[in-house]
Amino acid sequence: MRFSDEQLSREKVFRDPIHGQIIVDNQIILDLINTPEFQRLRRIKQLGTSSFTFHGAEHSRFGHCLGVYEITREMCNYFQRNYPHQQAGDGRWDDHERPVALCAALLHDLGHGPYSHTFEHIFNTDHEQITRQLITSPGTNINRILRRVSPDFPHQVASVIDHTYENQQVVQMISSQVDADRMDYLQRDSYYTGTNYGKFDLDRVLHVMRPVEGGIAFEISGMHAVEDYIISRLQMYLQIYFHPVSRAMEVILDHLLMRAKYIYEHPNDFEPEFTPHMLMPFFNHKFSLDDYLALDDGVLTTYFNHWTHSRDHILSDLARRFLYRRPFKSAIYDQHSAACLPKLRELIQTAGFNSDYYTAVNDSFKLPYDTYNPQDSNPQTQIELVQPNGEFVELSQVSTLVASVSGREAGDQRFFFPKEMLEKHQDIEVFEPIYEQFQHYIKNNHIVNPKEEQ
Repeated sequence: MRFSDEQLSREKVFRDPIHGQIIVDNQIILDLINTPEFQRLRRIKQLGTSSFTFHGAEHSRFGHCLGVYEITREMCNYFQRNYPHQQAGDGRWDDHERPVALCAALLHDLGHGPYSHTFEHIFNTDHEQITRQLITSPGTNINRILRRVSPDFPHQVASVIDHTYENQQVVQMISSQVDADRMDYLQRDSYYTGTNYGKFDLDRVLHVMRPVEGGIAFEISGMHAVEDYIISRLQMYLQIYFHPVSRAMEVILDHLLMRAKYIYEHPNDFEPEFTPHMLMPFFNHKFSLDDYLALDDGVLTTYFNHWTHSRDHILSDLARRFLYRRPFKSAIYDQHSAACLPKLRELIQTAGFNSDYYTAVNDSFKLPYDTYNPQDSNPQTQIELVQPNGEFVELSQVSTLVASVSGREAGDQRFFFPKEMLEKHQDIEVFEPIYEQFQHYIKNNHIVNPKEEQ
């Protein structure tokens, strides 16, 4: 059965704060949304620990995936109306690609786990790999529905997500420097965090896009809308995604799971009865898709609540710090001041905190815009503008604004430590000299060498 044979007699509408309406007019798409695998995304926060910083950021990956689908649907409609395929090799839009584009857009984040990036770091999982497994494994509801289109359709959808699909127009719709994924999460995350950084003229960007041979380009008349998008993305990373409190809570979450894993692996030294059953397959590095799908943010939170009563002081303390929002403090360091970190860890250890669990370094950097370099391990598809005579020019060649940020990483690297190390009055007077010595290394939220400051 063809995708077009399953058109709904009456379209379904999802009300959405970003796009107004998300239109579903095909039974395949509706059935994919209604699978347990997709509904699970309602229970996975889009921004993980950012809700500890921006209290409104409680939105889910479910809403984001619907948004990416809707933007991709609008792209397909616009391309088909204005750039329909007419003859072989014309580089225009072939609407036979609509099914694979829409399904890939909807399912692109299907494999995200709870607090996905932290979870991946501890348990060595890969959400993109799991997404492909959920799409291609015969036992999943997702695969069964996709096979209604054709036997090889699941593998076509998966190949879009891993960037190997033959038609690069479809790939760039979902994954490029200006794609449906980024355009939705910038607007959505901006809305739910109560900020304006991620707002840009989405309608204008969509209406200056055009399919070309080998990918997607933009009319040069829309250059300023694309510039606005790139700067908005930069600001979102610096102000939202790289926020030091959100990163501090990620560090606590990371160390909390790391401690739980250590206790599980050393039962005789700690708690022989420590058996968090839903996490044990991950502690043992032998998990199935069903094990993975059983996890969501709520499951982890339930375990964290249990762990607040653990006999292990480190586990219980980290669980309380995470659940009750007691973030670590942090200070920025550079290549020069990094030499002070061993001394700072020593002071923290002397003050009674296990430095393995109560300190961390975290660097967060992002390229606002990256020109294509085939020598890179993961080369970016650069943004091409179409000039009036039909020739192409790369964006940073004509935009002084983009050129000023192109290839330049923005962000910082931070050392995280317990907030207690900065407090002025301590109950235990014996530690006061240690705290005072530690504080000599911190100036204006930066790590400094006190000998050089004198």
